Amino acid sequence: MDDRDEEGKFNQQYSDEEFLSAIGSLSIASTQSVADEVGCSYDLAYRRLHDLKNKEKIDYEVVGQAFIWSIR
Repeated sequence: MDDRDEEGKFNQQYSDEEFLSAIGSLSIASTQSVADEVGCSYDLAYRRLHDLKNKEKIDYEVVGQAFIWSIR
């Protein structure tokens, strides 16, 4: 079974709501902690979190070398 939709794009295994919920439930929502909470890879979390940032649903602050995410 193919994981692509009618347009040939891959279906998302993790919803935006799962990422937003993870950010809301963590006291410090780093990219790695969000990835761990959602159950996905760091790279996928990084891409999806930046997508949510571009959709103006979340913001981030750089602390050291980490992105710390917060809901707008």
